[in-house]
Amino acid sequence: MRLVESPDVPDSPQRQGTAHERPVETRRRPIADLAALIRPSHAAKAILLVPVALIGATAPSPAEVAGVLWATVAFMVASAAVYIGNDLADRHRDRLHPVKCHRPIAAGRVGVLAAAVCCAVLLAVLGAVVARAPVESWPVLVYLVLNIAYSRLLKHLPLIDVGTVAAGFVLRVVQGYEVTGDRVPGWLLITVFSMALLLLIGKRRQELLEGGAAHRPALRGYSMELTNWLLQIASVLALVSGLMYLRDEGPFGPQHGPTAMMLSTPFALFALFRYLQIQLVHNEGGDPVRVLLRDRVMVANSMVWAAALGVTLVLVRL
Repeated sequence: MRLVESPDVPDSPQRQGTAHERPVETRRRPIADLAALIRPSHAAKAILLVPVALIGATAPSPAEVAGVLWATVAFMVASAAVYIGNDLADRHRDRLHPVKCHRPIAAGRVGVLAAAVCCAVLLAVLGAVVARAPVESWPVLVYLVLNIAYSRLLKHLPLIDVGTVAAGFVLRVVQGYEVTGDRVPGWLLITVFSMALLLLIGKRRQELLEGGAAHRPALRGYSMELTNWLLQIASVLALVSGLMYLRDEGPFGPQHGPTAMMLSTPFALFALFRYLQIQLVHNEGGDPVRVLLRDRVMVANSMVWAAALGVTLVLVRL
């Protein structure tokens, strides 16, 4: 395997000074700033992952659909509360980052007390949602505990930091299957975990390029060469596990699973190639959500891929 080489980015005083001296916008836009706190675009993580359990269901009942919708809302609210909590904890460090210094709390456009109140309100809403089915909601509760540990300790440990965040993606999928009561496909969990690792490693790589290791202590355990290798390993694991899921455990059944796998192979390869191109050529992988939802090439490939699989699934079930 040939490694795409990139020079290491040192933790230099010049980089730190540049980030520190960058002017921070302090103009207040209350509604926009409060909306930015909860990062609405990141709700796509719950919207895309929690309802995956319904795809394999032959005829989900209205109660199951409603339960999955409530579970999706629970994870959206939990994620929003986590983002505010992390921004509160990291506000001093974020001010040294060339991009994160513009976040509402770091920039001073939203006060600490206001952000804390907003976080408390979200947790109260989450408690009301979880109270509907507390036993089935254990994944979202584990997600909260995991993120508290992440904010306090785990985010400072290289490699463990990305693994912890990736586990949150897996918990979103598990939550959907917990509601429907179906067995969770093992290959699907591996696919989601490895795909999340791929995106997170790409984010760490971009952070190294933008500001060295000054902003995030865990970055001292990474280098450009290491992240390039990790991107390749995660890509291979995501590709293989995803295709194995379609063949053995997907909604197409054992008879048509191989067809779905062969149909998906070129689309899956192109998606990975495009992501690696964005990372290694354009150096624009700092925001995974932006890459997946706003890159026109990636979106077009995903839409054609989804349409092809959707038509196949309809034909299989006729």
